[in-house]
Amino acid sequence: MGGPPSDPILSGLVDALCVAKRPESTMIWKRSPKVQELLKGLGTGAIAATHEGLGTLPSRAAEHLRTLMEYHGLLPPRDRWLPRFEQWIDDKLIDLPTEVARPARHFATWHHLRRIRAIADAGGDTQPSVRSAKQEITETVKFLSWLRSTYGRTIETCTQHDVDQWIATGPTTRYTIRTFLVICKQDRLNTAVQLGHRAPKTTPSLTQAQRIAWISELLTGDSETLPYRVAGVLILLYAQPLKSIVRLQTSSIIDGNPMAITFGKHPVDVPKPFAQLVRDVLAHRTNLRTSGHGNPWLFPGTHAGDHLHPDTIMHRLRLIGMSNLGARNSALDDLVLECPPSVVADALGYSHQVAFLHAERSGETWARYAGRRLR
Repeated sequence: MGGPPSDPILSGLVDALCVAKRPESTMIWKRSPKVQELLKGLGTGAIAATHEGLGTLPSRAAEHLRTLMEYHGLLPPRDRWLPRFEQWIDDKLIDLPTEVARPARHFATWHHLRRIRAIADAGGDTQPSVRSAKQEITETVKFLSWLRSTYGRTIETCTQHDVDQWIATGPTTRYTIRTFLVICKQDRLNTAVQLGHRAPKTTPSLTQAQRIAWISELLTGDSETLPYRVAGVLILLYAQPLKSIVRLQTSSIIDGNPMAITFGKHPVDVPKPFAQLVRDVLAHRTNLRTSGHGNPWLFPGTHAGDHLHPDTIMHRLRLIGMSNLGARNSALDDLVLECPPSVVADALGYSHQVAFLHAERSGETWARYAGRRLR
């Protein structure tokens, strides 16, 4: 970028790049032609050092600089999933027939986009909502396209038989058009069709022997690297969903005797064999080479100030054969047999309703728990 920049934002960016834990990583990153083009544009003023300016040259390099500048206070925080979602909607619908694109855009804009903007304005995490919205919009487009090509009908002329046939002749993901049909009924586009919630036929779970075997493997084996082993044990011991695991902060861990972790309203103990693994993760957190100091997450992500994506952990655990949902269900089923469901819910960050549903499925009631403890 030439000599010392006069713009305080660019000067701060240079300082942020220079404080990286491993400067050689930054030097290697700067060799990329796209990175050089971006830095040159910022240095000459051809690209404004703003969110809008970085958006004119979308790339992984621009996204890395954006998060780095946000992390160091050089740019105001901005939800990065919302603008991507807006662009995704336009790309998804651009070449579709009017009979398909019009109701799909209405659904995407007035239901999903408005709701996700409200989440962003409140400072919430929009990523989970964006992901589910994309699936619902994608399945809606498939349904409307099938309806048009098979029967020459639109959503306004769609019949209940059409909906039933679509659901019966495809995968279970087709049930995600339910929200679209609900919105159509509310907006009077079609009040004659409906689709109920899909009831899963089975609930994934592990046997207690399988759960104990996985805990042993992750505590002492070498099937995965340390961060993913710790993440797996957090599922198996505490029934933590991946979205909660990636948002664990180092401040949530109290390294006392015994060690404790806070997931919900109060800390829970960490058994000694696992406590050492947690200490090792704290001492050797990954992805800190280019993000500077002060990253609060137990599992830092590749962008400055960010955490790992839940899917990253899910895919790594799948590679070694561990079922995330099965492990979580089994852990929660076991925990609500050992303690009152409401206590488990408060400790682990679950709703009381979910905890009692697991207790009911496990064949345990509060009265039976109390009687067993008295005996």
